[in-house]
Amino acid sequence: MPKTTPTKKPVFDMIAIGEAVLDVFLEVDEATVACELKRTECQICFAFGEKIPVRRLTRIPGAGNASNAAVGAKRLGLNSVIYSVIGNDEAGREIRAKWKEEGVSAKYAITDKKRPTSYSSILFREGERTILVYHEPCKYVLPKLSSAAWIYYTSLGVGHEKLEKQLLTHLKAHPETELCFNPGTHQLRRGLASLLPVIKRSTVFAVNKEEAERLLGVTEKTIQHLMHTFIQQGAKIVVITDGHNGSYATDGAESWFQPIFDGEAFERTGAGDSFATAFSTAIATGLTIPEALRWGTANAWSVVQFIGPQKGLLTKAGMKKVLKKFAGTKGKKLNHQAS
Repeated sequence: MPKTTPTKKPVFDMIAIGEAVLDVFLEVDEATVACELKRTECQICFAFGEKIPVRRLTRIPGAGNASNAAVGAKRLGLNSVIYSVIGNDEAGREIRAKWKEEGVSAKYAITDKKRPTSYSSILFREGERTILVYHEPCKYVLPKLSSAAWIYYTSLGVGHEKLEKQLLTHLKAHPETELCFNPGTHQLRRGLASLLPVIKRSTVFAVNKEEAERLLGVTEKTIQHLMHTFIQQGAKIVVITDGHNGSYATDGAESWFQPIFDGEAFERTGAGDSFATAFSTAIATGLTIPEALRWGTANAWSVVQFIGPQKGLLTKAGMKKVLKKFAGTKGKKLNHQAS
């Protein structure tokens, strides 16, 4: 029999591509803030022109969608590396220190010597939050990437389209590399037609219900319909989260639903990132879609217990413990219908 050439092990398990920012969390004082909290909406209202006391301030360097994904994947056992553009400033140095602490490779991180690091301010109260984001204008250029089992492509600022084309070219040359696409604000604003080449190449396409409806221009369709529409566009697995209502996933042949795990949310920033990261990591390590939904649910449940998107990210041991704790909160297979 002819000898077979062994498959070369990828250099990285996951390359995260997207933003890394400095997050500053401001917990506002209940006595001076009028906040209307409903099941589906929350308004944080301030008296214009007044000074508003802040109960607590928390700085978190190395937040941002891609950084959250790289850190989350590393904690769950993957060898992760990040591509992001940060400034040559104190925040940028803090971010690099955070990656080093977490064991995330910064091989592809770029320091822009002319511009500062991007920045977010998060106002939160009673588990809900409003995020004020400033993306520092920068030039995105994809470096030559080493081999990777997965690429996790997520939020970037204005002017990222050239990098996206470079990424698609790289993926065409490396068909063995799987892609998780978890789009951010500026990507979503480009609309469905512009994102179709990336969606078509995605092994996992992850959005929340509102994002899916916005992309497809519909508001009265079932989540199964939304998922199967993206499957028809070429995605292999589609994941849609729906907040308190749980999460859904399909591979086109079968569909599943997973309820959330019970618990009080202290601060919700990073719930979506933690879910998509754990889901894609589970798929990357060979687990089934129902198991991956439970991983995503567990990670999001843990993250919202703390301020910020990373403190609650689970390790492999932590994941096992949370899944055991909520062994009775099982998902279910859905009837196969797209309407």
